[in-house]
Amino acid sequence: MKTFPLTIVTPDGVQFTGEAEELIVRAVSGDLGVMAGHTDLVTPLGMGRATLVADGKKRYAACIGGILSVLDGKVKLVPTTFEWADAIDRERAEAAEQRARKTLDDHAATSVELRLAEARLKRSLVRQSVAQQAK
Repeated sequence: MKTFPLTIVTPDGVQFTGEAEELIVRAVSGDLGVMAGHTDLVTPLGMGRATLVADGKKRYAACIGGILSVLDGKVKLVPTTFEWADAIDRERAEAAEQRARKTLDDHAATSVELRLAEARLKRSLVRQSVAQQAK
C-alpha cells in the first residue's frame, strides 16, 4: 500500500512523524479519511477518534480540536488534544464525566458553566470510547 508523510504535533510536542498508509479523523463536517495521493485541503477538526494505519498496524487516539492540512502529499495533523488509546487514563476520564454530569444536573449552574460542562462531557466520552480500543 502506498504511504504518505504524516506529522502529528500538539502543544505538548510531536506525537507521530513518519510514513502512514491511512489516517481517519473527525473533521467538523464529519469523518475524513486520508490516503496517499489525497487532494490538498485544510479543515478544522471536531472531537472524535483518530485512526492511524502505519506499517500495516492500526492505532487509535482521542483527537480533539485543531486542524488537518494536506499539502503536496504531506499531511500535518495539529490537534489541540491527542491521546493514544493505550495512554488514556480511564479512571480520570470517568471522573471527568461524573463531574460534568453533576454540573449539568445543577439547576443553579450558569449558561457558561453548562456549556463548559457539555464540552467536558463530550471530551470524556470520546476518551473513554477510544480507551476501549486499547483492549
